[in-house]
Amino acid sequence: MLSVADAERLILDAVHPLTDSEGVRLPDATGRILATAVRSQLDFPHWDNSAMDGYAVRFEDVAAASGQSPVCLDVIEDIAAGTPPQKSLKSGQTARIFTGAMVPSGADTIVMQENTRRDGDRIEIVQPPKALGEFVRHRGRFYQAGTPLLNPGIRLQAAEIAVLAAAQCNVVKVIRKPRVAILSTGSELVAPDQPLKPGQIVDSNQYALAAFLHQFGIEALRLGIVADTPPSLRQTIQEALQWADVVISTGGVSVGDYDYIEGILEELGGDIQVRSVAIKPGKPLTMASFAKLRSLYFGLPGNPVSALVTAWRFVQPALLKLSGLSHGWHPQFVEATTELALPAAPSRETYIWGQVAIRDRHFHFNCAGGSFSSGNLVNLAQTNACAVIPVGSPGIAAGERLSVLLLQS
Repeated sequence: MLSVADAERLILDAVHPLTDSEGVRLPDATGRILATAVRSQLDFPHWDNSAMDGYAVRFEDVAAASGQSPVCLDVIEDIAAGTPPQKSLKSGQTARIFTGAMVPSGADTIVMQENTRRDGDRIEIVQPPKALGEFVRHRGRFYQAGTPLLNPGIRLQAAEIAVLAAAQCNVVKVIRKPRVAILSTGSELVAPDQPLKPGQIVDSNQYALAAFLHQFGIEALRLGIVADTPPSLRQTIQEALQWADVVISTGGVSVGDYDYIEGILEELGGDIQVRSVAIKPGKPLTMASFAKLRSLYFGLPGNPVSALVTAWRFVQPALLKLSGLSHGWHPQFVEATTELALPAAPSRETYIWGQVAIRDRHFHFNCAGGSFSSGNLVNLAQTNACAVIPVGSPGIAAGERLSVLLLQS
C-alpha cells in the first residue's frame, strides 16, 4: 500500500501535458490554457497620455509657480480622450487635457486642474508639479511592442482576456481540452431517473464526477453504468481508452469477487502503478498508464465520498497538469486551526471534510456535522476543504493547527 505522497508522485510523473493546440475566438477563450506566447505590435500605452484631468505644460515654464507668484499660460486647445492634439505646445502655452488623452508635442508634464485657476483662455498655475513628467503615462511604459506579452501555460481569465483584447488579439491559440470518459461499474446501480428496487443503489458518482470535471471546463463523455461482467467492462474500457486522454471509473477496484478492473487493465496493456493508497477514505485506488495510447486510467472507489475525496486529492492535479498549465497544478494546502477535535486512522492519512474560512487574518477549519462514513454523501454538501491528519497521529485536538486541502470551487 502506497503512501499518499508516493501515490501522488507516481500519478503526476505519469502525466504528459497536452501540446495539441487550436485557435479560438477571443470571447470563447475564457478559462482556456494559452498554447503559445503572445506578442503585440502595439506599445502600452500606445502613446504618451495623461493620467489626470488638467493641463499639459512644459515643466520649465511652471516649475517656479506658487500661490503667491502664479504662472500665467495661454490655453491653445482642449484635448479629449480619443481625439489627437491639433497643435504643438510652445513656451507660455498650455492645453486643457482629459484623462487618457494624448499629450501634445512640446508638453512634458500634466498639472492637475485642482492646482489651477482659469479665466477664459488663460490659466494660472498656483501649485507647481512635483517633478518633470508628472501624470504623464509615457508610450511603452508598461509594455514594448514585440516582446512577450503573455507566456504559454497560463489560464486565461478576466485580466488576461482584457490584455488580449487591448492587444487586438482576436484569435487565440489554446491547448485543446482534455478528453475524459467516466463510467460507473456495478450491477446494483441504477440511474437517478429510474425506479429504485430493493438492494439497488442510485449512481451518484457519475453525476458528481461530471460536475467535478465541468469545474475545469471539461465536458465528460459519460458512458453510463457498466455491468459487473468481464466482457462488458473490457469492451467499454477498451473503447474509452481509444478516445480519451483519461478514463475514470468508480467501483470494481477493491478485492471483491466482482472486482475485475485491474485484471482487465493488465489484459489491455496497462501499467498499473497504483493499486491501493494509505488514505482514508479512498484506500482502493487504481492508476494505470497506457504508453502507446498516451492515456491514463483512474479506478476510484465506489463509495461516493471516497470517489470525490480521491478525485480532489489525485485526479484534480493530474488533470490540471495534463491541461498544459505551466504551474499551479499541485494540490493547494493551507495551515488552519481546527474548531473541533478530529479523529485519526493510525495507519492511513485521514481526510475529514468541512469548511475553511478566514477569521482574524487566519484560516479556521470546521468539520461537517454527522458521521464521517465513506458512504455518507449527505454531509459532504457545502464543504470547501478537507483537514489532513497525518499517518500515526492520535488525532487533532480542538484549537490545534493542521494542514487543510482546499477544494476546487
